[in-house]
Amino acid sequence: MIDRLQLLKSFDDLLQPERFRDYGPNGLQVEGCDRVRKIVSGVTASRSLIEAAIQANAQAIFVHHGLFWKGQDGRVTGWMKQRLALLLAHNINLFAYHLPLDAHAELGNNAQLGLKLGLIAQSRFGEQDLGFLGARAEGDGFDSATLLASHLENVLKRSVTHVRCADRAIKKIAWCTGGAQSYFEAAIAAGADAFITGEISEPQAHYAREMGVAYFACGHHASERFGAPAVAAHVAAQWGLEHEFIEIDNPA
Repeated sequence: MIDRLQLLKSFDDLLQPERFRDYGPNGLQVEGCDRVRKIVSGVTASRSLIEAAIQANAQAIFVHHGLFWKGQDGRVTGWMKQRLALLLAHNINLFAYHLPLDAHAELGNNAQLGLKLGLIAQSRFGEQDLGFLGARAEGDGFDSATLLASHLENVLKRSVTHVRCADRAIKKIAWCTGGAQSYFEAAIAAGADAFITGEISEPQAHYAREMGVAYFACGHHASERFGAPAVAAHVAAQWGLEHEFIEIDNPA
């Protein structure tokens, strides 16, 4: 077992949240019991994940999307009351890291997505250097955007939104997980042939067609499934703790 504050320090030392301007608090969001034996990791601190962690007899939950965000309604009612009530009743610690988890060079969401897709990051781009830019680890790339789309669907096990442009070879690939559609222009400026992220908004389809850069929206949740379990497993192994990743499916 490990003390809660030791566990917090391990996450902070690894992810360095002080380096980021973020949309909410990183670190320990809800204080639970003093000692932790088992960590459950997941993407979002939903009621379903909290209930699953209770069933798994975990003392800590580690997620990418926590409970608190800048500008949200501060009242503890409805879904917020339900989630907090479960955490407090069962004395479970909730740890949440947003942009620091996206950015970590080996264990973060972007790094782990690249690993799953067989991509090697060669540089970073975009605000706070969150975007990754690189190429396929094996071979010369993809002969077409259509082949890259098929690769994404095979790896992520879901359909992707592909904005088609000139079907040319894809050599330089940019990616940034989650709701990073605003990074598309920076990816284009960095010289990418294709951009992979979680979501798409109306302007990106026009940019893709006009600039000839393929755009792939793979789902916010689908693109961010890999960082939380990688970090939680790493820290759990450091301290000899149990760890379990619990997948709560989300079509978004």
